[in-house]
Amino acid sequence: MIIDKADVVVTSPDRNFVTLKITTDDGLTGLGDATLNGRELAVVAYLTEHVVPLLIGSDAAKIEDTWQFLYRSAYWRRGPVTMAAIAAVDMALWDIKGKAAGMPVYQLLGGASRTGLLAYGHASGKELPELFDSVREHLEKGYRAIRVQTGVPGLKAIYGIASQGAEQGEPGVRYDHEPARRGAQPVQEDWDTRAYLRHVPGVFEAVRNEFGPEIPLLHDGHHRMTPIQAAKLGKSLEPYDLFWLEDCTPAENQEALRLVRSHTTTPLAIGEIFNTVWDFKDIIREQLIDYVRGAVTHMGGISPLKKTLDYAAMYQIKSGMHGPTDVSPVGMAAAMHLGLAIHNFGIQEYMEHGQRTNEVFEQSFSWQNGMLHPGDKPGLGVELNQDEAGKYPYEQAYLPYNRLADGTVHDW
Repeated sequence: MIIDKADVVVTSPDRNFVTLKITTDDGLTGLGDATLNGRELAVVAYLTEHVVPLLIGSDAAKIEDTWQFLYRSAYWRRGPVTMAAIAAVDMALWDIKGKAAGMPVYQLLGGASRTGLLAYGHASGKELPELFDSVREHLEKGYRAIRVQTGVPGLKAIYGIASQGAEQGEPGVRYDHEPARRGAQPVQEDWDTRAYLRHVPGVFEAVRNEFGPEIPLLHDGHHRMTPIQAAKLGKSLEPYDLFWLEDCTPAENQEALRLVRSHTTTPLAIGEIFNTVWDFKDIIREQLIDYVRGAVTHMGGISPLKKTLDYAAMYQIKSGMHGPTDVSPVGMAAAMHLGLAIHNFGIQEYMEHGQRTNEVFEQSFSWQNGMLHPGDKPGLGVELNQDEAGKYPYEQAYLPYNRLADGTVHDW
């Protein structure tokens, strides 16, 4: 199975996606996701100018050797651009190997460890009535675990509130599913951590009072708190039995999690902006987190994320793989195959892609009774409709950013 061709396809049906399509000399094709929200063209250049020329003529069966070559031969390694590019190659080669074997990728990873993947959805509201309606909507769709994001009094626009989409000029778009706004400049939002810390515990009290104690509830702090603020929030949320508190403090300062951990028993999830096992190494070994939030697309592919999760399993730490809509259906399929195979699966984030995206990427996964399954087609189970993809050219888009009341740029 010699690689004969590798094409980088950029398409923007509901948002921008970068897809690598590898073709072997015997006609097998494999897809990989290389999407990096807001910096897509940087990965396109990395792939087309540096990676694709190295792939032509190489053996598509050598997944591990190819991964090590692309990672180590660059010398200037790691980082989101490099790792997204390598991830696309890794996924595409697993896709090809599955098709050659006539098996879904999860079978090649050791077979299914469960019948399906528990997934959580994103409920949100500027105020409690809107939030309650959103929770009910997700329960009606079959979700059995719910992430809760809320507006904060005095703040006009913050991360994670679905209804902000129409207000920011994109009618019909769920802001929490696609916060990146098309245009030449990123949208500015506002933030006040003290107001947030005062408000959030009461929201979870209200949600528990309305919906009871059984539903697993999650919350995303999105890197906006200092360590002591994060510790305070985790402690204040303990009565409401969260499934996890995600990204409570900026992930670059990993030692901060020791302080958070010492003050709260609220489970912690982190890692959606991590790129390698080295980012997770210490916080796994010191058992400072409960869930690994790495994304197949941004961690270098299936191969390294499986190794990371095998390492986490030694410390009873589970998976919570990142699954936003800026991970393409190819990346989501890769996460589902990996999640189905590993023993220490925890939960899978699941945002539904838009209709146009689902026409560009033809998928075989199923969603039933709150559970995902990647399907049993050989490979990853996703095919790219290039005619449809060609209808939607790239459009410049940026994620938002925050400023405090005094004008200081703050973590979004």
